[in-house]
Amino acid sequence: MPASPLSPRFVLPDPPLADEIVLLRPPASADVPAIAAACVDPEIARWTTVPAPYTPDHARRFVAQTRRWWREGRTGAIFAILERSSGSLVGMIGLEPAEPGLAEVGYWVAPEARRRGYATRAVRLVSTWAFTDPGLVRLELHTLVGNEASAAVAAKAGFTREGVARRGIVVRGERMDGVVFSLVRGDAAAG
Repeated sequence: MPASPLSPRFVLPDPPLADEIVLLRPPASADVPAIAAACVDPEIARWTTVPAPYTPDHARRFVAQTRRWWREGRTGAIFAILERSSGSLVGMIGLEPAEPGLAEVGYWVAPEARRRGYATRAVRLVSTWAFTDPGLVRLELHTLVGNEASAAVAAKAGFTREGVARRGIVVRGERMDGVVFSLVRGDAAAG
C-alpha cells in the first residue's frame, strides 16, 4: 500500500485479508441476495447508515459502486466479511479516509451471524492492514449511543473509547449522539 501525504489510499490487499475464521474480499454480484436479506434487519437500520427500507436494488447499486471504487483506485476500502469455513457472507466492513492521516471504520453483521466474533476479527484485520500505510496516523470507529454490541467490538479490537460526540453522527438526515473510539499508530492493537 503506497504512502500518501494527504490521506490514506487503500489498495486491494494481495493475498486477501483473512484469519482462521473470516475472509475479507470485495463485495460481488453473488452477494446481492445476502446483503439485501441482512440489511432489512431492523437492528442494522437502527444502528447504521444503510438506506431504510432496504431493497435488493440498494444492494445491487452498492456492489456495483464498490466494484467501481476498487477498479478506479478510489481511496477507501469496502470488504464483504465471509465465514471462511462455509464461504457465507456474514457482514460488511468499510474503511473511509476522513482527512489527512485519519480514516473511519464501519461495519454491520447479519442477524444470524452475530455474537460469534466475526466483527471483532474483521475490525482487527482491517485495522492492522490500514496501518501498513505510513500516512495513516489514526483510525476512528463511531457508534450510536446505546449500541453496546458495537462498543464491545471496538473495545475487543483494541480501540480506546474517547467520549460522546453530541449530535456528532448523521443517520438518514438526523443528527444523533455518537460514541467515538480510536486506534492510533503505536497502540498495541495497531500492529
